[in-house]
Amino acid sequence: MSIEIEETVLKNACMEMIETIFFCLPNAFKGTIYRVGKMPDLVVERITSGVIDEDRKSISWGLPSQSVYNYPGRSWIYYRDEPGRPLEAMGWCVERQKSWTAEDPLNDARSVRLQVERGIEDFQHMEPVLVRKSDLSLDMYSSSDFPKNYTGETIWQDENYVTVAVIKIHFRPYTIKMGSNETRVIKKLSRTLGTELLSYQLRQNSMKAMQDMSRDRLNACNILADSLRNAIAKSGFIISLVKQEVGFLREQWETMLLHERNEKSMKESIVNRLDEILAGLEGGDDNIRKALKDAHRKFLILSLPPVQGKRWIEMQIQARWSDFLAGYNGHSEGEKELIHQAIEELKRSLEFGMEPEIIADYKHIPEDLKTEWVGLLYKEIDGYNAAALDSFINVLSDSSLNIPSKDKSRKTLVQLKALAETMSQLERNTNFLLHHVLNGNGAKKEIESLGNI
Repeated sequence: MSIEIEETVLKNACMEMIETIFFCLPNAFKGTIYRVGKMPDLVVERITSGVIDEDRKSISWGLPSQSVYNYPGRSWIYYRDEPGRPLEAMGWCVERQKSWTAEDPLNDARSVRLQVERGIEDFQHMEPVLVRKSDLSLDMYSSSDFPKNYTGETIWQDENYVTVAVIKIHFRPYTIKMGSNETRVIKKLSRTLGTELLSYQLRQNSMKAMQDMSRDRLNACNILADSLRNAIAKSGFIISLVKQEVGFLREQWETMLLHERNEKSMKESIVNRLDEILAGLEGGDDNIRKALKDAHRKFLILSLPPVQGKRWIEMQIQARWSDFLAGYNGHSEGEKELIHQAIEELKRSLEFGMEPEIIADYKHIPEDLKTEWVGLLYKEIDGYNAAALDSFINVLSDSSLNIPSKDKSRKTLVQLKALAETMSQLERNTNFLLHHVLNGNGAKKEIESLGNI
């Protein structure tokens, strides 16, 4: 299974995503989004491409006249890694579910043009768009349904995600690097695109279920049990998607404050300091060392509210440092104190965007709007709250708020709110009908009434 939505809806979503990336990243000038098709063929097809002009006011849309990824697309066996043919960044992104950054086109190991034509590619970044298997009901598939690499090994079978699309962004020379702010922005926007495509998919599935139910009302009970219950079971993920979108907005806010103050990210400098301390401690448990490095990197990708973020630091970073030092005898008390200080600073960094003296210095937003905005961004989200979502949507509609992707985020939150309300209504209808139909109380009458819901 893959993301299967109407072509026009898919194309519009991809165009809006490319436009958002151009707005957020002034050094980007061209964007393309590819769809990854059904397993096991994984046909990659170019959906749309856009090029922004020098004044960054107009975008030209269309597809290159000649490309192996134009319709009908290119099957997995032709772009996967194989001996004797050029390596492709597309194969890396689809199979490994990791990004590929061409920061040095002259030495890009996955530049087909460099390997075959001896030409030079653009400076570019490719990012896979991932969706959970469980959200697409892929966790029920057998190993024979999953694609295989050249050596016959099944890919994705042990992963939690599948690759449903790939974003490719071209940058002006020497303005893109691995792990840069640009790559992190694209990664977060790829998650937003995955959320949007999945919401379209769920809505389409729900509409199809309702249409099937109208065509065959006497079998409505089975349709409800098999189709609607399956969709409703996914409603729990809505709150996590809301948290993800709010985290993205929170990171943009903090980036704007840093730019205004001409400062670098406190989080990055503290994590780099911890990495340097860890590198200086030779020996110790290699597994804990690797887990610490991974936790440091993951913290920079996450954007958590203060309370939740402090809990995460204590469990994922502080506890691992304690375990590492407990089994390591070569550290001094001074080094131990430096580690403790850095971890405490890391916790305080979570409150950077809500520090009164810092936000007071930012004069580009009216004070009342700024107070409401900061309060929403740093409020802990414990469950679905329609009123809080409405507040976010209203603030993002204010023209005085100069957040780069506010229109895209507002649209995402509106869709998530509508999806939550739809799921809630479906659940109420389903429970009502199942109670009456399964107990034989006026089955036909209740089933026929569904057509008016």
